[in-house]
Amino acid sequence: MYEYIEGPLKEKNPTHCVIETGGIGYFIQITLTTFAQLETQVQAKLFLHQVVREDAHLLYGFFTKSEREMFRMLLTVSGIGANTARMMLSSLSADDIRQTILMGNASLLQGIKGIGAKTAQRIILDLRDKIGKDKSGGSEIFPFQDNRLKEEALSALVILGFNKGEAEKVISKILVAGSLTLEELIKKALKQL
Repeated sequence: MYEYIEGPLKEKNPTHCVIETGGIGYFIQITLTTFAQLETQVQAKLFLHQVVREDAHLLYGFFTKSEREMFRMLLTVSGIGANTARMMLSSLSADDIRQTILMGNASLLQGIKGIGAKTAQRIILDLRDKIGKDKSGGSEIFPFQDNRLKEEALSALVILGFNKGEAEKVISKILVAGSLTLEELIKKALKQL
């Protein structure tokens, strides 16, 4: 129902803030990531998600649209409620969660309070395809991927006799972790093939 709220910050804490708009102070639940962005600000704009329950109407605020979209995706997973999704986004950034899900790193998700082995696996299974197709997150799925670098490394590995499909998967995984030179990329790929 609400897209965003903008106005003076009347109160800010690691778990919530109060933004005044039109003479009304709105109590908004936030993540630690959003709190870190708000620390020095006196005026703020937060993207909102409203949760209506039988006993409460709650507003969750996010500094970026991509963080709000990840929150909404997490809510689609069975067993993940608003507080658990907020805890996840307080522990890891939206982009880190996106990368973790794409790489299938369940152990990193299990390090978050309230996420067990089964829940971590469910998150990965439920969201991997959605995140793979999502281009609205504000960042590319492989933010460090350089197509020319990938093609050159792939060509070198195929010439060395490796299967093109397997080599491409390994290179893509390595590129997610960070930017490398061609030489470093090929060496890391050789270790994993």
